[in-house]
Amino acid sequence: MSNRAKFETVIGLEVHVELNTKTKIFCSCKNEFGAEPNTYICPNCLGLPGSLPVFNGEVLHHAIKAGLALGCSIAQKSKFDRKNYYYPDLPKAYQISQFDMPIAVNGRIDIVFRDGQKKRIGITRLHMEEDAGKLIHLTATGQIADAQQSLVDYNRGGVPLAEIVSEPDMRTPEEAYLYLTTIKSIMKYINVSDCNMEEGSLRCDANVSIRPWGQEKFGTKVEIKNMNSFKNVQKALEYEVDRQTRMTESGEAIVQETRLWDTAKGKTFSMRSKEGSHDYRYFPEPDLPPLEISNSYIETIAKELPELPLAKAERFVAEYGIPAYDAGVLTADLATARWYEKAAKLSGEPKQCSNWIMGDMMAKMNEAGIEEISDTKITPENLSGMIKLIKDGTISGKIAKQVFEEMFANGGDAAKIVKDKGLVQITDAGAIEKAVEAVIAANAKAVDEIKGGKVNGIGFLVGQVMKQTGGKANPQMVNELLRKKISG
Repeated sequence: MSNRAKFETVIGLEVHVELNTKTKIFCSCKNEFGAEPNTYICPNCLGLPGSLPVFNGEVLHHAIKAGLALGCSIAQKSKFDRKNYYYPDLPKAYQISQFDMPIAVNGRIDIVFRDGQKKRIGITRLHMEEDAGKLIHLTATGQIADAQQSLVDYNRGGVPLAEIVSEPDMRTPEEAYLYLTTIKSIMKYINVSDCNMEEGSLRCDANVSIRPWGQEKFGTKVEIKNMNSFKNVQKALEYEVDRQTRMTESGEAIVQETRLWDTAKGKTFSMRSKEGSHDYRYFPEPDLPPLEISNSYIETIAKELPELPLAKAERFVAEYGIPAYDAGVLTADLATARWYEKAAKLSGEPKQCSNWIMGDMMAKMNEAGIEEISDTKITPENLSGMIKLIKDGTISGKIAKQVFEEMFANGGDAAKIVKDKGLVQITDAGAIEKAVEAVIAANAKAVDEIKGGKVNGIGFLVGQVMKQTGGKANPQMVNELLRKKISG
């Protein structure tokens, strides 16, 4: 038995989602990314004496909406607390957060594996809090410990966060990856956050431990920070599981601590010992009254919820007959789901639409660095028009590739592109027969091998005919004519 097989991994994630409100959580400063450092700040952001927090009701709305989308129960009584700790990016030396009365508790989401299997992950709580500022460490090595200077930007201080704390229900780094992508998808569907990890609007801390199989008691938990992509979360967890396994096998004790992920070196390193809740000396925020939330307010927000990703994926399978995997990919992003559904309805060919989007479209978007399908030059009408041309025999699949390239580069109607570039498929039997006879005459050896039983060679000859006709010949007609001529 391998070392890995002897131990069970236990993973819990703390996801911080920046809420896309117009202003910060406790003041009227702009909540906007990309401004010059220290321009969206005020006495409140800087914790200056005499400043008082004023709660932004838009934050409450977004937090309740997020909680409902995650299957949580919404508290009718909630409050804010002071979480006390010192760090240079926290000028007040405390963070206004929620401790024992969060806005939402006891939620759950389902993650879906590639084979269509599902697993339910519990959500302990969702609470509101303010973000801290951002430290910029000037270091040539990339290691914080080597920094000669650190600068602080307080623009992010006071930006509203929803912190989503999972139950320790994940057992593999893959499950953690799927959980994160599901959280991101849901938050974007309900439009409470853009979840852009590069801009810091979605951040994740992971808690990971190992224990012998069959043991109920959790092992010593290690927290990992500084993971700036979903792939890095998965890689950091894989490394940490291996590290803890090696230590346990060699008799070393796991220390409860916070570790940072070094992307360049592909390893974690120790940052500090892990604090417990008692270290933060929580107490109720004296400058903010408790929140009392009516059922009618919660019900009003619940009516705003759209069809969520998993429900949409299940509907796509039932309504359009596409595989569960396709449906999962197409519904991960709301813009893609809407784009696909429109193209599927216009073309009447839902599987063909799925194939083109998941294949050529996503490959081209990746090459061009385009994230949103709606930012491409191709419209659902363009794609459905092209698929209809394939279906009625006007163009072949090979010609369609050329048409798609042109549409992606410059947009435009598929039928017009085919006409302007002379790409109409050759269906004239006489013209195709001439090309077939020429290819048979030029490839006597291949013809003899086919006659001798090597039937796969027919594909080579089809390719030669297509090459001779510039890809315009009807492939089915070519195939039939070749077989007829060769068989005598």
